[in-house]
Order: sequence, then C-alpha cells, then structure tokens
Amino acid sequence: MPMQSWTVWPAREALSPVGVPPARRTISWAVRIVFACMFLWSLLHQGVFQGWGYGAFAAGVLLGVVAVWRYRLTTLGQRLWPSVGWLGVLFAVGVLAEAGGAHLAATGLWCLCGGIAIERLPLAYGFGAAAVVMGTYALVNTGSLAGTALTVGLVGLIGYTLRLDEEARGAGFRLLAQERAARSAEAESAALAERARIAREIHDVLAHSLSAQMVHLEAARLLIEGGGEREQILERVTAARRMARSGLAETRQALSALRGEIAQVEDFLREVAAAEGAVLEVTGEPRRVPAEAGLAVRRVAQEALTNVRKHAPGARVEMNFAYLEGEVELLVRDSGARQPVGGLAVSGAGYGLIGMRERAELLGGTLEAGPAGSDEEGFVVRLRVPA
Repeated sequence: MPMQSWTVWPAREALSPVGVPPARRTISWAVRIVFACMFLWSLLHQGVFQGWGYGAFAAGVLLGVVAVWRYRLTTLGQRLWPSVGWLGVLFAVGVLAEAGGAHLAATGLWCLCGGIAIERLPLAYGFGAAAVVMGTYALVNTGSLAGTALTVGLVGLIGYTLRLDEEARGAGFRLLAQERAARSAEAESAALAERARIAREIHDVLAHSLSAQMVHLEAARLLIEGGGEREQILERVTAARRMARSGLAETRQALSALRGEIAQVEDFLREVAAAEGAVLEVTGEPRRVPAEAGLAVRRVAQEALTNVRKHAPGARVEMNFAYLEGEVELLVRDSGARQPVGGLAVSGAGYGLIGMRERAELLGGTLEAGPAGSDEEGFVVRLRVPA
C-alpha cells in the first residue's frame, strides 16, 4: 500500500450516503436501530443502573448519539481534528461508563469508537485512534486473553471491511458520474456535429444553386449591355430560373437526406448528367449507399459540374460512378475549355474544392482534383468514400 494512502481521506462519495439505493439505506438503518435497541436493553437488564443511575444512563446515551452524529458530519467535511475530538468524546463516555461499573456499556462504546475510526478517518489516524481505544479495552478487560484478542481483531476487521465497501461504492459512483458526464458531452458533441452538418448542407445547396444562377444572370447582363439578341437574353434568364427551381428541389432533397430519406445516388447522377449534357457510366453491382456517403457524392458531382460551367463552358463532361468493395467512387472529367476563360487552380485552390475535400475527409474518404495530365486537357475530380 503506498505511503501517501495512509494519510489520505476516503473519498467524499464513500463517506456520504450518495449513490446508496434507498432499499439498502433502509435496511442498513433498520439493522443499526435493532442492534442499538438490543444493546440498550441488555444494559438496562444488567441491574447496574439504579435510581439516579438511570439519569446518567440517559445522559450517556444522548451524549453518545450526538458524538456519533457530529463525528459523521465532521468526517464528511474531512475535518481531521474536530473528527478526532468527537471520537474522543465517545471514548470518554466509555471511560465514564467503565468507572461507573457498566463494563458492557464501556466495551460497546469502545468497540464502536474503534470501528468507525478505521472506517472513516485516514488510515494512519484511524488505526492510531483504534489502537488507543482498543488498547484501553484490553487493559481493563478481565476476561480471557484469547477473547480480548478476538474482540480487538474483529473490531479492526469490521471497520476496515466497511471502509473498503464504502470506497468501492464511492468509486462506482464516481465512475457512474464520469460516464454520465461523458454521455452528456457526447450528446452535446453530436448536437454540434448535427448543426455543422445541417449548415454544410444548406451552404452546399445555396452555393451551388446561387453560383449557377449568377453565371447565367451575369451572361444576361453582358448581353443586355452589349445589345445582344432577345432570344439569347431570354435563354440566359430562363436558365437562371431553371437553376432557381433546381436549387429549391435540392433544398428539399437535402432536408429529406437529413431525415434519412434519400433516393439512390445513381438515379440522381442520371438526372443531373442529363440536365448538364454529360455522359454517365455506372459500373459495379448496385447497392444502397448510406445517406452521408450519398450526399457527399451528390455535392461533389454538383460542384464539379458547376466548376465546368464556370471555367470550361461548352466542354464535354464524362462521369463515372463505380460501386467498389467497401466504398464508392465518382470520377468527373471534362475536356477543357473551348476558349481561354481561366481554369481551376491545381488541387484545392477554390473554396468549392476545399469544401468537397473536407466533406470527403469527414467520412474517411479522399478527394483528388487537378488537371487531367500533361498530355490531356481538362480537369479531373475523383471522390472515394466508404459505403
């Protein structure tokens, strides 16, 4: 046993009744009351107390109850010397009882004093106090040496056993409190993660829809300022309107996904490929894709196609969605801009690419984005997520 444990108080949870089931608490108090009544009854029937002796008996009982009660309170507050003081009061009552000829009363009080000292004080002080009290008992006891030794040993054993039991209960209660705190923290973390997820979905929907609308509206503005034909302007405005309606539909899809209601990914990819004039190829054995992975595929496909419209208008787009073992892969490749309009920077230069990469990493996946290669034109986006 480490040396510092001899001067350390039992945990407050061990000294208090916190965490004790009501049934056990009731049984414990009932046993104490029964033993106390039996002890007092045996004292009264010894014939030691006569006349004014009953008054001394009542005063001793009252003082002993107060001392035990105050001792429990001071040990609960882990106040060493007040606790030792009240323990001394209980010991003194036993000394007075022994002086008055009530040997049984003195023995009972001293045994109680030694047991609760070991049970509730730091071990060094508890065993010290018990040694003083039980040493006094051994000195005044006229019985056999074996009986005296047995009584002293039982007092020490019972006190230490109660101490271990209470410390085990206190440790269990602390672990329960820690588990509850951990669950509360997990629930709070889950709530924050859910808020972040909702914010991310709303951002992705709005960013995709509004950026697409801005492209068409900006083109319409330039056509109007340059005196463009009415049909061309109307075409751009109609496209912006179509993007607005698509944004509303995507918002509804995002809300459905947040509720766990989401359609098959490949069905969505076919719709968006048809709307954007892209070529879609689906490989592998189709299966149900988890909602989070499905949303990642949707958002990456939308972002990639938006980037094609912004940076490579008119380019041919090929999409491949593959069901792999334990994951799914989306590949979006464009043929490059038909005229110089500036391209996406390599590997995550824009906020759209950063958002796509963060979404993939949150799911334990990867996202690669960059030029197709030295001998090819265009831009490639490749997403892999567990599914």
